[in-house]
Amino acid sequence: MDRSIVRSVHAAISMAHRPVYFVPEANEEYAALGVEPGRGTYFASRTAPIGVVPDEVILATFYNFSEKAVRTAEIGKVWAGATPQELQAARFRAVRRSFDRVDCAPSSEQMAEARALIDPVVAGLSFAGKPLAAANSAVSLPHDALLALWQQVTIIREWRGDVHIALLIANDIGPCECMVLQVGTGRFPLAITQATRMWNEQEWAQAIVGLNARGWVTSDGAMTEAGNAAREHLEDETDRLCESIWKPIGEPGAKRLAELLDPIHVAMSAAGTYGPLA
Repeated sequence: MDRSIVRSVHAAISMAHRPVYFVPEANEEYAALGVEPGRGTYFASRTAPIGVVPDEVILATFYNFSEKAVRTAEIGKVWAGATPQELQAARFRAVRRSFDRVDCAPSSEQMAEARALIDPVVAGLSFAGKPLAAANSAVSLPHDALLALWQQVTIIREWRGDVHIALLIANDIGPCECMVLQVGTGRFPLAITQATRMWNEQEWAQAIVGLNARGWVTSDGAMTEAGNAAREHLEDETDRLCESIWKPIGEPGAKRLAELLDPIHVAMSAAGTYGPLA
């Protein structure tokens, strides 16, 4: 299967899933439950399918966040105010409301076509070693056709993320080191990294030292040719490991699914959903 198609369909899936972390409706729904929106609700809502878990499990699951980012999020306060089931339902309501506001939901015919493509892919997934994807696969699909499609999208998005983390570990790339590479290659803004991942100066400097020893960055953290090649190799390997899941629908089906999902990101971006991240 053409790897470029694998990458494009996963990009479309990621972007169709992404709005829930940025739309105002999400914070409104969490606030309506009596919990304060923020990093705590981000972690808790995303792990709601797993259930109430300690910070240690959050740290293990959200690989590129610092311990400070997780510990200071006070996720326990979120669990004290809302159950995982309530947070999952709030997530679904936020998606439905935001898609309605932006008017970016596929037509009923397009949703039926997308489900006919994505359902056999999800049905064929192996969830061994993929905790976030596995937990999401256990969530009952809503009766709402849009939300059911979005949940199937979520499963595949988390599946690829779990695969990528396994590759980071296999290549001995630590949590902070992977963010240095993300920033260095322009995949993630430094300011957003500092605000959300919360690696301190010492941790960041140590990561640069480790990557510099491998020849991947200069002493001041700038990417080298070898570093850019290593980072791209990680993406290629992730694509390779994701390639087989598309066999049920082949290249034409994967390409068509991307075409059906791409307008969601286009509309959300046009609506200013992502601000400076767009």
